[in-house]
Amino acid sequence: MITNMETDPFNVSMRKFLKQVGVTSQQAIEKAVDQQGLKGQGKLLVRAVITSEAAGLNHVVEGEIDLG
Repeated sequence: MITNMETDPFNVSMRKFLKQVGVTSQQAIEKAVDQQGLKGQGKLLVRAVITSEAAGLNHVVEGEIDLG
């Protein structure tokens, strides 16, 4: 049986997780920037870490967000 990426349970589940990470992370960053009054203050250095002990995963993404 051939399954495509849109119906493969692994890919569907991963996309759901990544969407949750993206949405909740954006909300958390927006809240922190608002609470600290950082809007218009240059750039915000950020780091995201995704770990899974079972998979031996420790993935780090670092970047900057322009605060306008």
